[in-house]
Amino acid sequence: MNAPVLLSRDGPVATLTLNRPDALNVLDMTMADALVAHAIAVANDDTVRVVVVRAAGKHFMAGGDIRTFAQSLPDPPAEREAQFLKLIERVHVAIETLHRMKHPVVGRVQGAVAGFGLSLMNACDLVVAADDCYFAGAYRQIGVTPDGGGTWSLPRIVGLRQAMEVFLLSERFTAADALRLGLVNRVVPATDLDSATDALVRTLVEGPVHALRNTKRLLRESLGRSLSEQLKAEAISFAQCTARPDFVEGITAFLEKRRPDFERS
Repeated sequence: MNAPVLLSRDGPVATLTLNRPDALNVLDMTMADALVAHAIAVANDDTVRVVVVRAAGKHFMAGGDIRTFAQSLPDPPAEREAQFLKLIERVHVAIETLHRMKHPVVGRVQGAVAGFGLSLMNACDLVVAADDCYFAGAYRQIGVTPDGGGTWSLPRIVGLRQAMEVFLLSERFTAADALRLGLVNRVVPATDLDSATDALVRTLVEGPVHALRNTKRLLRESLGRSLSEQLKAEAISFAQCTARPDFVEGITAFLEKRRPDFERS
């Protein structure tokens, strides 16, 4: 049996690949466990500078594994409730880990991005989408509510009204719609998806690692802070960055009118 999630390294870039392509990479407990384990591993690895979340095959993720879900239908309701609570709480560890890890996380999506797949994509910091993508909330079709932080991330990205539309109506929308809503950063032809993702990753890898990590942290934590608290956090972070060699290199390169060569660790 193939591993449901693969972890690979290319220098400072760690890649998590959803690996159930024959099943549209739908989520079950085995995949949830693997996603959690790999996300925690890369989060704790200080040699990683960028994490890519992608999927094998033609689709990113079409949501939960409905065929596996169906196996629980004969179970008593209380037992079924307990089973799904365990699954959702487990996969939520992966979502929180992606949000909180210091490394920038880049999503590379194609084909179907639905249900938990949409929430997983929204847990990434930047997203490159193929023009063949289609998106959907998908939860109402099976009579459940969103998971994976979907009700937290989506209103913060697209606003409350649009989030209501995505989840309450569950209508399919296109990559162009996702770009307009701000759900993805770039839409490219499917044939260019790898090269476009690589170019974005390379920009992050070549950047000032500590400054970029601090920027991600400031942006993520800003949603739970007052303006005064955020201003204080920004002042502390800015000052800390000036004590690092990357600040010296950045200023020197600017004055010398050349590209900065930031630290690689």
